[in-house]
Amino acid sequence: MAFSLGSGLSGLIIAATVIASTAACTPRIDSRGHVIDPEKMSQITPGKSRDDVRDALGSPSSIGVLDKESWYYLSQRTETVAFFSPKLTERQVVVVRFDPQGVVSDIHVLAAEDGKTIELNERITPTSGNELGFFEQIFGNFGKYNPPARSAPRRHGS
Repeated sequence: MAFSLGSGLSGLIIAATVIASTAACTPRIDSRGHVIDPEKMSQITPGKSRDDVRDALGSPSSIGVLDKESWYYLSQRTETVAFFSPKLTERQVVVVRFDPQGVVSDIHVLAAEDGKTIELNERITPTSGNELGFFEQIFGNFGKYNPPARSAPRRHGS
């Protein structure tokens, strides 16, 4: 059985096409934020100090705006396939609350399921004024230009 150069080349092109199309469908996984090691998380218990938490988990992603006694560690993982929008696969928010003395009083771990979806309002607020058409916008300012009035030159010594 003999193979010609043409069939070998076409086979190579087909193989390259199959490999390229398979690679394009492989999801890209992105991890963002403060991914906490479960072993380090187990070290944080009520009664630990702020320094203990910082040593174990690092600096928080955010500190409460109104409640300075809460530290937030945020992380999320997304998966992107080809040109599609990223899909959220995992989200975790670790909330560490401190009492006024700076000692851990409570720890909460929240997942994506605990979040709430906020729907945007697409309404438009009307404003007063004229609705200008296309040509009114283009040609509306012709004839409205008033150059500043020239004042008479000043004379010295008068």
